[in-house]
Amino acid sequence: MTAPHLAAVRDSYDTVAADYLRLVPAPEQMDVLSRAMLAAFAECVRGQERPVADLGCGPGRVTAYLARLGVRHPYGVDVSGGMIATARRLHPELRFVQGEMGALDLPDGALGGILAWYSVHHTPADELPALFAEFRRVLAPGGHLLLGGHVGEGVRRPAEAYGGNPVSYASHLVPAGHLAELLAGAGFTVAGRMEQPRPGHPTGGYVALLAEG
Repeated sequence: MTAPHLAAVRDSYDTVAADYLRLVPAPEQMDVLSRAMLAAFAECVRGQERPVADLGCGPGRVTAYLARLGVRHPYGVDVSGGMIATARRLHPELRFVQGEMGALDLPDGALGGILAWYSVHHTPADELPALFAEFRRVLAPGGHLLLGGHVGEGVRRPAEAYGGNPVSYASHLVPAGHLAELLAGAGFTVAGRMEQPRPGHPTGGYVALLAEG
């Protein structure tokens, strides 16, 4: 049975899929630091023969961006069927799977890399250790993880998002340092860290953590 917070994420992103695609910048339009972290991740996993999973892939634009950066076997996973349908329509040459990032249908060590780009903040803070343990389980030894997203403190429950659509998900914010500690506790070694403070922003800023398994 799908957990209540995942059902809220799934239903909300099904609702906002079209407006998300219209309003969220494409990877080429991201800020230079974010693009640099994605490029560094791509360089780390470019030679991998194992698949590289974009977990919480949304409409698949970042998955496709990885392919353009030379990653051989990127594919996307998202809990939202609406997002997966959009990704398949936009990028029919790539593989997209509807599923839960915390319960991947993969054997141990199956992946050469994991991208979790602005996707883990919908996971309640007390469930992050289990989520990162799952990431570590499916990542091959020496593989790389790039985790990027919102940081801060507390829980935000917006009533609407992306064009005014009603949503029922929550954003569970934790400090960047705590995310790094949780990754270390799951068996990752953080090799690079990029922080972008946003004074006055509701989430407090962004972080990207590049880690090795």
